[in-house]
Amino acid sequence: MDHKTNIKELKDLIKKFCDDRDWDQFHNAKDLTIAIVTEASELLEHFRFKSEKEVDAMFEDVKKREELSEEVADILYFLIRLAERYNLDLTTELNKKITKNEIRYPIEKVKGSNKKYSEY
Repeated sequence: MDHKTNIKELKDLIKKFCDDRDWDQFHNAKDLTIAIVTEASELLEHFRFKSEKEVDAMFEDVKKREELSEEVADILYFLIRLAERYNLDLTTELNKKITKNEIRYPIEKVKGSNKKYSEY
């Protein structure tokens, strides 16, 4: 479905879901950001102390893949909700960040390296 859905549709879906439940009062920037970090931590917990091979196997296991997918969906939900509530254009902001990172991480200096831009 990713190839059929745009971000505006996801924002509208989440807005309606929250409007129907009168949740704006609970969804301020601080609490939405806390929710993003909390859900990201829940995703991270699945990978704690796992080898790369074990992680790959988790994505092959139907039940475990579903658990991981739910955590990813939770993160996406709160990120989109934050963007929707505060009128952030995710596509514009991502494009701006990629442009900035192209300068910070020129291919000829960083290809095959995981160093931060301040380390080279």
